[in-house]
Amino acid sequence: MSDALDLSLVGVAEKLRNKEISPVELTEAALARIDQTERTLNAYVRLTPDQAMAAAREAEREIGQGIYRGELHGVPVALKDLYDMAGLPTTCSSRVRHDHLAEQDSACAERLKAAGAVIVGKTHTHEFAYGIKTPTTANPWNPEHMPGGSSGGSGATVASRGCFMAMGSDTGGSIRIPAAVCGTVGLKPTYGRVSRAGVASLSWSLDHVGPLTRTVRDAAVCLKWLAGYDSRDPGSADEPLDDYLSGLDQGVQGLRLGVPTNYYFDNVDAEVEAAVRAAIAQLEAAGAEIREVEIPYAGQIMAVEFGLCLPEASAYHREMLRERADLYEDDVRVFLEAGELVPATDYITALRVRQKMQAAWQAMYTQVDAVIAPAVTAPATRRDQDAITWADGSEEEVTPAFVRLSAPANVTGLPSVAVPCGFSQSGLPLSFQVIGRPFGEARILRIAQAYEAATDWHTRKPAL
Repeated sequence: MSDALDLSLVGVAEKLRNKEISPVELTEAALARIDQTERTLNAYVRLTPDQAMAAAREAEREIGQGIYRGELHGVPVALKDLYDMAGLPTTCSSRVRHDHLAEQDSACAERLKAAGAVIVGKTHTHEFAYGIKTPTTANPWNPEHMPGGSSGGSGATVASRGCFMAMGSDTGGSIRIPAAVCGTVGLKPTYGRVSRAGVASLSWSLDHVGPLTRTVRDAAVCLKWLAGYDSRDPGSADEPLDDYLSGLDQGVQGLRLGVPTNYYFDNVDAEVEAAVRAAIAQLEAAGAEIREVEIPYAGQIMAVEFGLCLPEASAYHREMLRERADLYEDDVRVFLEAGELVPATDYITALRVRQKMQAAWQAMYTQVDAVIAPAVTAPATRRDQDAITWADGSEEEVTPAFVRLSAPANVTGLPSVAVPCGFSQSGLPLSFQVIGRPFGEARILRIAQAYEAATDWHTRKPAL
């Protein structure tokens, strides 16, 4: 059964549907794998073996009776510990929420359960998703390095074959960053495409939720089950849903792919740039038309990202910060206290600049169908590393260095998917991202699939 853990979600789903493997045995194997890797990775806040085995037994009973709910039926998955599950704590990897108990399921947990998925546990996040390291957790490719954040536990367990999909959240890159440095696929849908109801917020106008998976097709399957309007989420978009699977293998022939001439390749690790340029060449060889594009408002992207995130996060935490300030980790507390000092006029300016930025990106997309760029600036840094020294001798703190390439899709709300595209000489994963038009998930997944189908990076797994 351990061999089944190496299959993709789609691959194991087919075997479950055909009764070639048992949901109960598969879940037992997943829990055993997690038990083996947790001593090194510490990817989980808590495991839910009793609930998982009950769900697996129910899946086995239903499938045995010919009742098959779909691709997630009987498949072990995990939730980032921002997502509520009825009767369980949602700690957000923080002592501040040690006594929080969820009364009902989050929208995503509800949908996953309805699809028959088996939730094996809740994964670590950087405290309240406010960081890019997830310091509690190690990178499965090299435990001395970070797994990315804030969905670091999700990235680590998917890469190490603890489950077939794990939910993350993305406010400044927190799905795509851990996906990129752990060698998985990370999909951040369009703002409002997947409900955030029952998910602890970091910054309400920047927060997105989505899956981390091993393949692009797996991500498409998960989006199929997760996407849709939900009145419980004020930011939810009542937009038509695409069939994310039917056109997945259509290739890139005739698509216009934009390659940035500015911003995305500024101060980027040489191995990252080489791998991403090679991926672009691969897509061009497959029939895509490559066009150069200039990223609009490049100088304002990070100012808008933090100009929105800081005050919105501080507003969410205002009461807890006054009642339990001593329970926050120092790095998160500093951010929250700094956010209270942002003038309302600066916040309003950030909102206005974002509108201009969104309009400018929309204009850019009249010339291209998607943008191809590095997902992160560098391979995973060491867990104790605070800054990166670039080729020109300049230094950049790790947080802005990793957020800066993912933030544009958060500020604009555009869909983006991170895809593995190689390894550094030190054996750490490299990744690129495809950024699309609003609600253009089907197209960016199609582009990502065309690349993945021509390469084997996604098939490799860490020694753990």
